[in-house]
Amino acid sequence: MEIQPGKYRHFKGKEYEVLYLARHSETEEWMVVYRALYADRGIWVRPASMWEEEVQFQGETVPRFRWIGPAE
Repeated sequence: MEIQPGKYRHFKGKEYEVLYLARHSETEEWMVVYRALYADRGIWVRPASMWEEEVQFQGETVPRFRWIGPAE
């Protein structure tokens, strides 16, 4: 797993900040704790396996989230 804290861009264009990696208390699955960098800046959690997925977008295979740099 190469997820690190910092800023990421979702394949649809919005930006997020990864705050932490955490473990699910029952399954021990790795989870990504992140914050939206727009609107209400809500805090979200998503399975790390999903964070690292590649998706089809406009006829191309692209990462769901792309690291764009350290948090400011």
